[in-house]
Amino acid sequence: MKATVLGVAAASLLTISAYAADLGIPSAPPQPVIPPFTWTSCYAGVHAGGGWGKKDLTDTVGIFSSITNYSSVSDDVSGYQVGGQIGCDYQFALTWVVGIAGAASGGNISKTVTIPIPSVPDTASFKSTTDFLASITGRIGYAWDRWMLYGKGGVALVGDRYHTDDLAGLFFFDATENRIGWTAGAGVEWAFTPEWSVRLEYDYYGFGTRSLLFIDTVTPNPNAPANISQTIQLVTLGVNFHARSGPDW
Repeated sequence: MKATVLGVAAASLLTISAYAADLGIPSAPPQPVIPPFTWTSCYAGVHAGGGWGKKDLTDTVGIFSSITNYSSVSDDVSGYQVGGQIGCDYQFALTWVVGIAGAASGGNISKTVTIPIPSVPDTASFKSTTDFLASITGRIGYAWDRWMLYGKGGVALVGDRYHTDDLAGLFFFDATENRIGWTAGAGVEWAFTPEWSVRLEYDYYGFGTRSLLFIDTVTPNPNAPANISQTIQLVTLGVNFHARSGPDW
C-alpha cells in the first residue's frame, strides 16, 4: 500500500513539472557564483612617512680639511617623505603574488651638526639634506584572501644637498648630487574593498660611498673633494587604487 502511494506521488510530481514546462513557467534562477578575491591588478596610490639615516663625510685628499679644519663628520639625519607609487601584481598558485612597481617621493630628511674648531678658534656647521627618493622594485608576496605579506628589492635613486660654513666667514661650501643605489624592504597590505587597499612598508636604501666636490660660492677657496657615504631607512603608510580587468567582489 505504501509503495503504491509513493509511486502515485512521484508520478504526479513529474506530471506537474512537465505541465509547468509546457506552459513556459520559468524555474528559479541559479545562484550567482562569487569569484574569490585576487591580487592580480594594476594599481596607483600615494604614501607618506618618516625616515632616518646616516651621512658620513671623510676628507681623503686634504684640501677640504685644510680649509675647514675638520677632516670627518657624521650626520644622523631624520625627517619625512611624501610621494606616490604605481605598479602591477599577478597572483598565482592560490597564495603567491609577484609584481613590479615604481615609486617616488619628496620631502626633507636632514640635520645640521655643529663642529667646534678650537685651533682658530671658530665654529663650523655641516648640514646634509635628502630631498628626493625614487625606486624601481620587484616584489613577491604571500597572500591569504585580502591580506598579503611581501618583500621587495631593486634599484634606487636619491637627491641630496650638502652645506658647510663657519661663524668667522672663512668658508661657505655647497654640494649637490643625484646618486644611484639599491633598496630592499618588506610590508603588509590589506584590501578593504576590491578596488582599495592600505599598506604599511619598511624600506632600506644603500647608496655606498662617493666622492663629491664642494664648491665655495662666497669666499675665494678652491673646490674641495670629500667622500660621502650614506644610508636611509623609511617607514611609510600608503593607499592604493586597483584597476582590474576581470570580475571581482
